[in-house]
Amino acid sequence: MFGQTLEAEERLKARELEIKRTRRRIDDRQDSDREARTRQVVRKQARTRHKQTQLVDAREFLSQDELAAVNQQAKRLCERLGSSRRLSRATIGRRLAEHLLAGRELCEAVIQVAEEEQLAPGRIIPIEAVPEVKRGDVSIEGEIKTLFESQHPKISQVGLIGDATAKIKFTSWRRSEQPTVREGERVRFRGVAKNWYRGRCSVALTSTSRIVFPDRGRWWDA
Repeated sequence: MFGQTLEAEERLKARELEIKRTRRRIDDRQDSDREARTRQVVRKQARTRHKQTQLVDAREFLSQDELAAVNQQAKRLCERLGSSRRLSRATIGRRLAEHLLAGRELCEAVIQVAEEEQLAPGRIIPIEAVPEVKRGDVSIEGEIKTLFESQHPKISQVGLIGDATAKIKFTSWRRSEQPTVREGERVRFRGVAKNWYRGRCSVALTSTSRIVFPDRGRWWDA
């Protein structure tokens, strides 16, 4: 510092301080990168171990923070699905943990588990979801929008059923011996078979299908 003016000394000190701050930021960034890489390695090892051991409960491979978040989302999902859900809160938590170990974000895991539960076999699903369901039979509920005249001797009834999401064509075969439906009537079709024709999806009532009339037999219909 000898021979330098006071102003020059202050500039030099400021420069040295800035260099120290820069080094500290670089060190912090490197530490952060190392932590991120460590988390990725640990997560990869956990996925590998879970896959190799084929354990049922994937939650034991989560960190405490991840487990707390999973438990919180499992509780919220149970409340959203209501009492009609098939899965317990613990099972939902395990499903969420499995999705996390597979590399998905928690929000994606919640959506996936919710869709799996809502579209599960035996559950009433939105009509718009019928083409997307990966199975041959579905259960739907809606209003009979239209009935068409059919000249085919093997067809008992054909028409459109719709809910708040979409409409779909249905066919009731005579050999299925199903009860008849009326236009404007709310019905529930259980176990109807999916069919595809020229790129369009429809459903058919077979001998194993069942029609439920929620509004029939009410005292005000007498």
